This record gives sequence, C-alpha cells and structure tokens, in this order.
Amino acid sequence: MRIIAGQWRGRRIDAPAGDVTRPTSDRAREGLFSMLASRLGGFADLHVADFFAGTGALGLEALSRGAAFCTFLEKDRKALDMLKANVARLGAQESSEVRAQAVEHAPAPARACDIIFIDPPYDAGLASAALERAASWLAPGGWISLEYRGEAPLLPAGLEIHAERRFGKAKVILIRDAVPAG
Repeated sequence: MRIIAGQWRGRRIDAPAGDVTRPTSDRAREGLFSMLASRLGGFADLHVADFFAGTGALGLEALSRGAAFCTFLEKDRKALDMLKANVARLGAQESSEVRAQAVEHAPAPARACDIIFIDPPYDAGLASAALERAASWLAPGGWISLEYRGEAPLLPAGLEIHAERRFGKAKVILIRDAVPAG
C-alpha cells in the first residue's frame, strides 16, 4: 500500500500481518480524498483525526496532502506498532499524535478537527459510538468520513449525510453539521 498524492506520494505504508487490520483500499482512499477535495478545495492547515487508524493510511494521506496535524487513535498493539513505524518512516512525528486508546473513551484534542476519518472493524458495532465521539471532536463546518459495510448507522442529532459512494463491499459517507457554520 502506498500514499496516493502529496509530498509523500508513492511512499510505502506497511500493514501488520493477519486480518486484524483492514486498510482502506487505494481505490476507496483515492475516491474519498477526491470527494473531500471537491468540497474543501484542499487540505492545507487542516487538523484531522483518524479513528481506528490501523496503518494510519487515511491520516497519513491527509498529512501528505497538506493537513497540519493528525490525531491517530488505535488500540490494537500490532496495528499500533505498525502505525508508529509508518509515522516515523514518513517523518510525521511533529505533525501527529498517536494515541493507544479506544475511540469511545478518547478525550478530544486541544483543537477541534476539520476532518475525522472513521473506519471501524466491519460488523463490530462500533460505528455509532465512534460517530457520537466524533461529533464532540468536530470543528464547526467540519466533515466526518465513515467507511462501513451493510446498514448505515444512525447519525447523532445535528449531523446529516452529504455524499455516499460504494467501493466494492465498502460504503463511504461524508457527514456534516445539518446547519454548517458560516
């Protein structure tokens, strides 16, 4: 797996062996970032979070494209070790925080997030709790990206779906405040 665009374009991202980590496919990642770029114009100076980070592919892609900072959340030890190695390999330590925490218990960062990537393990029932947590981390006018399979989870009050795409078995939805600031 590789970074698709930006300063680290073509650089390798490693994933741990086994099936604990399911990285977002290159095709889905490219589609997601195209959807976000068409809405945001670019990623310069944005603060992002990568929930259930795994390899860190989503957050690292955002950093590569100009995001200022990424908070990564991952609790699986093997994935966490690989995530830290990927961050170090790309030299992203100064622009990131890697937390060994479960998403549902993680306190919000000092600055609200402009984009939050949520890619929970499929069929684990974690999407709703992650969306609740993300709603409290989100900056006014910010975006949440949720990758899931099957039925879409219920959204927290005040959030609505703005776009939806299918990439194989995975669905990606972009979620935003029902009444964005501005």
